[in-house]
Amino acid sequence: MINVAVEISEKKCIGCGLCVQTCPFDALTLVDGVVQVDPDKCTNCGACVEICPTEALALDEPTKEMTNKEKEQVKEMTGTAREMSEELTKYKGVWVFIEQMEGKVSPVSWELLGEGRKLAAKLNTYLAGILLGDGVEHIAQEAFNNGADKVYLVQSPVLKHFRTQPYMDTIINLTKRHMPEIILMGATTMGRDLSGAVATGLGTGLTADCTELDIEPESRYMLQSRPAFGGNIMATIVCRHRRPQMATVRPRIMDMPEYKKDQQGEIIREETNLQEEDIAVKVIDYIKEKGKAVYLDKAEIIVAGGRGIGSKQNFKMLQELADTVGGTIGASRAAVEAGWLEAEFQVGQTGTTVRPKVYFAIGISGAIQHLVGMQTSDVIVAVNNDPDAPIFKVATFGIQGDLFKVLPAMTEQFRKQLRQ
Repeated sequence: MINVAVEISEKKCIGCGLCVQTCPFDALTLVDGVVQVDPDKCTNCGACVEICPTEALALDEPTKEMTNKEKEQVKEMTGTAREMSEELTKYKGVWVFIEQMEGKVSPVSWELLGEGRKLAAKLNTYLAGILLGDGVEHIAQEAFNNGADKVYLVQSPVLKHFRTQPYMDTIINLTKRHMPEIILMGATTMGRDLSGAVATGLGTGLTADCTELDIEPESRYMLQSRPAFGGNIMATIVCRHRRPQMATVRPRIMDMPEYKKDQQGEIIREETNLQEEDIAVKVIDYIKEKGKAVYLDKAEIIVAGGRGIGSKQNFKMLQELADTVGGTIGASRAAVEAGWLEAEFQVGQTGTTVRPKVYFAIGISGAIQHLVGMQTSDVIVAVNNDPDAPIFKVATFGIQGDLFKVLPAMTEQFRKQLRQ
């Protein structure tokens, strides 16, 4: 206990902030997730003690006599905070936006259903998919096979092609009607566009590009972890006072759920009043990209080089290894910024998130922003001359040595094995 006007149990405090909102004398603040009291401002009125959901606060002396005005302030602030707390308890369910285009679902949607199942289990609630489009009802069964309990289905010609406004309006209306506690979307081009618009429309928070999600049991907060400060640290973010809690997750970060064929679920069909003439943006045509040579997110073997490669010319060694094992070359941000490879080859937080069967990290030190983009690879082989390089902490196999000697020997050994 801290010996001030109001005693605080740091072990019990969950940092919900209700006491801070309740205090009519601005005596409480949150510091590193734990409430702190200013004894010069605290009047020992007891409002914070009454509202605290975990009994982390206690008075160390009898309540001081307050003026009638102060009593009214306490009553008003306590009532407002309690109403906010009670309002948040009305939100139930974990929702995942099922991203589809022309009936083809983005795999990140299934990955998020797998993660959403874990969150829903911890919250003892249901898992649902949000499915928008036209003629897409067949996708609902796939959602059930990947773990969804329900699918909120809205079909309309207006929703046939993705446009921010109609998709945003539809999800906002669904959310206000059914009040989910959590909404997850993929950190794709579509998901990033849509999630920010929805969060703004709902007046709630959004954490982008999360690499880990969890639940704080007592508060029911979703703990949203992502790299921060240029990828140098990991930050955990919570949305304390608004619902739903929203996050986007990059593709290939989460595991695919166990696929269970012919699973049953509930389809909740919703109507929309949107009319084509109400939408400012019109879809004239889709131009499909052709001839793109780099598909890092789908590659099963990646040979990636970093600053330690030394020059663009030296990437030929990586290409030889990649050609030998049937892989694709990649690069760290440092290598791309040096102009050794184009941006589409970049792996990491600011590049592509990958999850190959084998990832060769050649001359890559292992900055956090790179690790979050490849550390879920099945097997990681690291080659670096620095024994303290962070990449070795996530590597399945680590080789400390001169890459200009190790890499040719490795390539030759693979060639011999493949000839046999």
